[in-house]
Amino acid sequence: VQLVESGGGLVQPGGSLRLSCAVSGFTVDDSAIGWFRQAPGKEREGVSVRSSNDGSTYYADSVKGRFTISGDNAENTVYLQIGDLKPDDTAIYYCAPAEGCDLWDSKDVYDYWSQGTQVTVSS
Repeated sequence: VQLVESGGGLVQPGGSLRLSCAVSGFTVDDSAIGWFRQAPGKEREGVSVRSSNDGSTYYADSVKGRFTISGDNAENTVYLQIGDLKPDDTAIYYCAPAEGCDLWDSKDVYDYWSQGTQVTVSS
């Protein structure tokens, strides 16, 4: 399984970024790709997930209305548009494939992780 992630960077409060995650080598009938983030000294937390089967999406309450997940099944790629960014959004962002969206925000259901991309929100 290979996960190639890109799109992080430094952005001012209120700004936006688009993260991408290309997955290869992970094929199941009902797969999903989730996004997590981990801030210094904090647990890794689920941000969003998208089902490859029916396109359904889920979000953590802390990012609803600001983050949008989308995907290209043909390219097995998922995007996370992160907007109206706040300093609390500063973290390393990871993507990971899973077998469906059940318990999507539990890191225990994911076996493979991307290398992570740093998002820093600061003026």
